[in-house]
Amino acid sequence: MRLCVQVVKQASVDIEGVRKASIGRGMLVLLGVGKDDDETVADKMIAKLLKLRIFEDENGKTNLSLSDIEGEMLLVSQFTLYADCKHGNRPSFTDSMPPQRAEELYDYVAEKIRPQVKSLGLGVFGADMQVSLINDGPFTVILDSAAI
Repeated sequence: MRLCVQVVKQASVDIEGVRKASIGRGMLVLLGVGKDDDETVADKMIAKLLKLRIFEDENGKTNLSLSDIEGEMLLVSQFTLYADCKHGNRPSFTDSMPPQRAEELYDYVAEKIRPQVKSLGLGVFGADMQVSLINDGPFTVILDSAAI
């Protein structure tokens, strides 16, 4: 599982010109599900994500978690986080989880996170989404289950 975590002042996701979700201060999380991922991997990633101290404290140090700042989260599925560009110029996605199971894990992650955050906005799995954000910092972290 791979997460691209961005600290944002605000973020939103639109589908066909209609606003699906929006958040204020917090984090935009792009989630990619790998072919070998399962609920155990998801649980580890959720724990790591929610404990990340990537928000500044009163001294300007990144010491605070999302819950510490009472921040919001926007969670968007993005299978392209598993793009393999080693051979040629066209990315391969063979390391991505097949869509049906990936959607189940995306929903699992969302349901596990929802009660632990102030507000959770979601994209729509598999939809053509337009994601907008005001990146704060910018501050972006990549979490990969292979490294945790």
